[in-house]
Amino acid sequence: MSNNTNSATPESFEGAMAELAQLVSQMESGQLPLEASVAAYARGSELVKYCAAQLEKVESQVKVLEGDMLKPFSEADEGDQ
Repeated sequence: MSNNTNSATPESFEGAMAELAQLVSQMESGQLPLEASVAAYARGSELVKYCAAQLEKVESQVKVLEGDMLKPFSEADEGDQ
């Protein structure tokens, strides 16, 4: 089993999500030793923060493109389309 608990910055949002999914799968399997589980949890926290920051950047860009008129998505809007 490979150890992907490095502290390198992900190359992309998609890469971070893939690594996070792999970490979650490894942790859920219950086969990691305690130290590896703690390291995987720490790396997962870093990846979640990275992904949240990337999403925030994109949301800011969309607000600029939409003239700050970004509306929250709701199920009612989905029915109108």
